[in-house]
Amino acid sequence: MILAVALAAAAVPVTLASPDGHNQVTVAQDDQGRPTWSVSRNGEILIAPSPIALELTDDRIGYGMVREGEERRSGDDRYPIVAGNAATGGGAYREMVVHFREPAGARRQLDLVVRATDKGVAFRTVLPLQPATAAALVRVEETEFRFPQAWRCWGFNVGHTGSSHEGEFDPVDTTRVREHNLFDLPVLCQTGRSAFALAESDLGDFGGLYLTGRGDGGLGFRAKLSPALDDPRVAVRSRLGSPIRTPWRVVMLGDRAGDLVGSTLVSDLASPSRIADTSWIKPGLSAWDWWNGFSVHGKTDQGTTTDTAKAYIDFAAAQGLPYALIDDGWYVGSGKAPLVLPGTDLTRPTDAFDLDAVLAHAKAKGVRIWLWVHWRALDAQLEEAMTFFEKKGVAGIKADFMDRDDQAIVAWYNRVLESAARHRLMVNFHGAFTPRGLNRTWPNFVTQEGVLGAEYNKWSSRITARHNVMLGYTRALVGPMDYTPGGFRNVAPAAFAFRNALPFVQTSRAHGLAMYIVYPSPVAMVSDSPDTYAASPAGLSFIRSVPTGWDETRFLDGEVGEHIAVARRKGARWYIGAMNGESARDVSLPLSFLGSGKFTASLWQDGDAPDQLRDDARRVSASDRLTLHLAASGGAVAVVEPTGMEKRR
Repeated sequence: MILAVALAAAAVPVTLASPDGHNQVTVAQDDQGRPTWSVSRNGEILIAPSPIALELTDDRIGYGMVREGEERRSGDDRYPIVAGNAATGGGAYREMVVHFREPAGARRQLDLVVRATDKGVAFRTVLPLQPATAAALVRVEETEFRFPQAWRCWGFNVGHTGSSHEGEFDPVDTTRVREHNLFDLPVLCQTGRSAFALAESDLGDFGGLYLTGRGDGGLGFRAKLSPALDDPRVAVRSRLGSPIRTPWRVVMLGDRAGDLVGSTLVSDLASPSRIADTSWIKPGLSAWDWWNGFSVHGKTDQGTTTDTAKAYIDFAAAQGLPYALIDDGWYVGSGKAPLVLPGTDLTRPTDAFDLDAVLAHAKAKGVRIWLWVHWRALDAQLEEAMTFFEKKGVAGIKADFMDRDDQAIVAWYNRVLESAARHRLMVNFHGAFTPRGLNRTWPNFVTQEGVLGAEYNKWSSRITARHNVMLGYTRALVGPMDYTPGGFRNVAPAAFAFRNALPFVQTSRAHGLAMYIVYPSPVAMVSDSPDTYAASPAGLSFIRSVPTGWDETRFLDGEVGEHIAVARRKGARWYIGAMNGESARDVSLPLSFLGSGKFTASLWQDGDAPDQLRDDARRVSASDRLTLHLAASGGAVAVVEPTGMEKRR
């Protein structure tokens, strides 16, 4: 009788609320003895009670558990952000560790670590060190994300693991999600009174998370882990002497989808920085040769040569850009992406590319160089190559074509970032999985791909205004993205045609300018040809002055997939970017965030043609609203600064 009373008491749900009281996560158990989790915001249930369990080497853990109690704590984990959406991240949080144990047999223990913040909630499953799970394999994570009703959601159905994570975020009919569907992160949902996004943080030593159908026809999703390449039945190989710990399963929360823009929750939950001195990590804009087809001096498809590189360095210097990126083709064995040829050597430039001369020219011009590398070539020469790059004074590397998110490649990311940090090199990963907060752990990880970006204009018509707007509400929520903006051959969608060299973009010039504000990327590309910018410079003055790291971010207005307006602050200046979808509209943006005083708003808006701009200036104050007309597939940008400050810009 006493045991039955104890078990009944242990089955009572326990709830953890965020410091502001709006967000709640509840831990309970279902009729199979599995731990469950559920999420509510302001009393509205967003995630219904959802089971948690793991399939290990030859059995499952999580079924028939008894709760043995919990521990609670609160704290404040504010930390400086080297380059990102804000000057600082973190904040007040509350945390609870709920202990479960099997009542018989091996009496294995399972803990749920639950955290609630004003930005959202998260939990992770931990199997503490214990003989019964030592060095176990994790085959399946049975965590579910059950919905109480059919929420309106958007996601990228990537379909399979082992991809470059480049695709569209489309509406998701949550009544029809099946086990053969595979959604990348994040997945965004709107309810009657709230919005949330499902994400992941602190990947650590695990395979990446996807979301698939529950299998029972119920609403919501089930976890699916990226499998090992050598054995698809295995997701994670644990290590002797270490607990088995899943990454954080994250629910970003807000009243509107736009409230999630600028959130730092994914990086807040990641492991703290492992770099003590970050003073050498510098955000900034970069000239780039590959997207426009190595086009300069009236010639295209010249490839990676000394003269071409010097021309892009000259352009960067003339525009005040701190960086120039030299893409594929500069080292022996390169120029055949995505292949790695025998004899490839990252320390031997090709006969057509005099690296020392290029670096000397860049130094004389006050520009630093980034170098592209194939990840397999880098893996084969990691320390040798990093030492070489440091000795040559290279600013950073762009590693490409990983196209995986299994446990082994996650470990490789960490090895590369650790080595790069020792050699004071920044890193940009392409062919990359979407952010998991690793840029907090390694602040030299300044940007990455994992996005369907501007490169697709070269061979497809998929980069529409709607797609671009959707990225602001989805992919951009979880971390920096190297979309590679800056295309200045703007045409209407009806006139668009794809071509490899000097590609067009089917959105307006102002729409493209707004990407530098809406899309987070501490190192951002200025992707078009120096010739193009010389022939059509309207808006280049804005690009060369826009920051790439921010002190504060605010969502101003928008509707998912239709339009978005974001304000970001750097020092005393606010930068506003508005991107529109396919239907023209007028927007009225609040300026209450400005505070007291008088301000000048310098504006760049859509002109009469996609490649034209109208620029003007207005006096504004915090009590005003900024009214903008956004053309179809158009946009606008503004710099708002204390009156008189514009004379010093």
